[in-house]
Amino acid sequence: MRVSVVIPVRDDARHLEVCLRSLARQTVLPDEVVVVDNGSSDDSVAVALAAGARVLHQPVVGIAAAASTGYDGALGDLVGRCDADSVLPRTWVEELSRTFAERPEAVAVSTGARFYDAPVGLQRILSLGYVGAYHVLVGAGLAHWPLFGSTMMMRRSAWEAVRDEVHRRDIGLHDDMDLAVHLGDLVLGRPGRIVWRRDVVAAISARPFARGGRQWLRSTRAVRSFAVHGRDGVPFVRWWRRDPFSLRAGLTGGGSGGARRARSGPRAR
Repeated sequence: MRVSVVIPVRDDARHLEVCLRSLARQTVLPDEVVVVDNGSSDDSVAVALAAGARVLHQPVVGIAAAASTGYDGALGDLVGRCDADSVLPRTWVEELSRTFAERPEAVAVSTGARFYDAPVGLQRILSLGYVGAYHVLVGAGLAHWPLFGSTMMMRRSAWEAVRDEVHRRDIGLHDDMDLAVHLGDLVLGRPGRIVWRRDVVAAISARPFARGGRQWLRSTRAVRSFAVHGRDGVPFVRWWRRDPFSLRAGLTGGGSGGARRARSGPRAR
């Protein structure tokens, strides 16, 4: 399967250069790297071109608009995504591609991450407290694992199924959470999967923690990422749609979901 990697960027040439170097050192090289310039005034475009990336332009500022432009323009069967300040492990393309080969039911996969520029001694704590908590808490709301935009990959066919539904120009939400809602809607109650590869760990920047007030903003965007979907964004509804027999058993104390599914026969899935 051909692999494209999409990187949105805006005025982040120095980090982008390091990110592109990490892609150039992959054990399995991507078939193309697509850098989406989101109105940069620095030399981000020059850095991308020098590294052999294909550059697309999205003048509407916002990571959702930029990332969506990259997904639209990507030519691969698999579309990876990272941020300009991501540093990917050498086996990132190989491992994520293998996930889809070994799990034909998977529509998307994201990985673990660690903060490479956090204070010494706090890297592991912040990584577990932020990345781990993100997957667990947001996953609880989605009724499946979320996507982590700094390090993820999806099938192009999955993107094509939701490309007209995602909120491309809404800067008040998290684009990866929004995408996960829509991709999850494809697989709730069906055999599809969004996979979290905790054993694959990308390095990401801790810059968001250094910006005053940003955590409040991120929390607000997280709430909005669910709210804009109305009923489809309500955790209870999503869990009910995913597995009503298991949820009903939990609410009533009526035994294990597995037992109910076994008694219910093939209609349970």
